[in-house]
Amino acid sequence: MNTTSPNAELKYKKLIWALSIAIPLAVAVLFGIRIPGVERLGFLPPIYAAINGFTAVVLVLAVIQIKKGNRKAHESLMKTAIVLSALFLVMYVAYHMTSDSVAYGGEGVLRYIYFFILISHITLSIGIIPLVLFTYVRALSEQFDKHRKLAKITFPIWLYVAVTGVIVYFMISPYYPA
Repeated sequence: MNTTSPNAELKYKKLIWALSIAIPLAVAVLFGIRIPGVERLGFLPPIYAAINGFTAVVLVLAVIQIKKGNRKAHESLMKTAIVLSALFLVMYVAYHMTSDSVAYGGEGVLRYIYFFILISHITLSIGIIPLVLFTYVRALSEQFDKHRKLAKITFPIWLYVAVTGVIVYFMISPYYPA
């Protein structure tokens, strides 16, 4: 699917930036909404933490496959990573629409480490949206030089977001209500 015409490029850029703004805004708005009559979905955090872990593994496997020259496997793995990230986001929002936020109860240096990881995770999870989408569109439009160049930036940030999502879960899980 080669869609490198200037009009297609502009259309994708506008769509990507619109999504990159709309998704974090929607998540922020949905955080403030509670679904009436729905019990707390307390089973979701370990599931979406595992999804973050799977995403990290899939990302690493995708890089290994492209380095081996296996473009088809790389493409399948990257599509899987995108689906996993979307699934994570849906579950994360659903949990927070049925549950109050959990305060981190750790003290001392661990508290500072937790908040550093949490804040960098949240900030980069917002920033990764346009990076993933632009990287993906460049591959779809067969702009492989541009794709490769941007992927070298996108991959480590996306991997960091996936891994720190798991770390945040393990650090806060002792403080979840029973």
